[in-house]
Amino acid sequence: MEDVLEVYHRPYDPRFPQVCMDEGSKQLLAHTRKPIEMQAGQAERIDYEYERKGVCNVFVAIEPETGASHVQVSKRRTKKDWALFLREVIDVCYPQAEKIVLVLDNLNTHTPASFYEVFDPSEARRLTEKLEIHYTPKHGSWLNIAEIELSILARQCLSDRFPSMEALQAQVENWQRERTQAHVTINWRFTTEDARIKLKRLYPSIKG
Repeated sequence: MEDVLEVYHRPYDPRFPQVCMDEGSKQLLAHTRKPIEMQAGQAERIDYEYERKGVCNVFVAIEPETGASHVQVSKRRTKKDWALFLREVIDVCYPQAEKIVLVLDNLNTHTPASFYEVFDPSEARRLTEKLEIHYTPKHGSWLNIAEIELSILARQCLSDRFPSMEALQAQVENWQRERTQAHVTINWRFTTEDARIKLKRLYPSIKG
């Protein structure tokens, strides 16, 4: 926990951008009846029935200090999907960075070993060398700032019904573009000192 908190309070350095990554699932749903559009004095009316169209995954990478975000929709959440997403973050979003300081949950897919299952060894090593990885502790995923961004995405962008992954991706891209242009930053204020007081019960008890 203190390792992640220390990362959040490092001085900003564009050579070593701090990026938080998370993912979540989204069910694809289609209307069985066409909604009645909104009119003056009347809200839009949507029938409660829907048709299931499957489930997809949403990857999120957010740089809290600048507000830059990268969101991608995928069919699955496998090691390959994670590896391809991280390569895009590294090569497209931060091509000039010396090393990306990455905070993420400790899932079995979130590991450099995934690179080696997707790319040849030289490419996998290159990608691994571009990352300084910091995992949130078990039962401590709330320490990942990307969860905040994913929650905002869910409320502002994912509440509608989407019949296909392509429709969802188009909506997500528009949201991401507006979010990044607005430079909406996230100011994390929970410190190591706060943790030692408010979460004292989680620390080992030293008996003299």
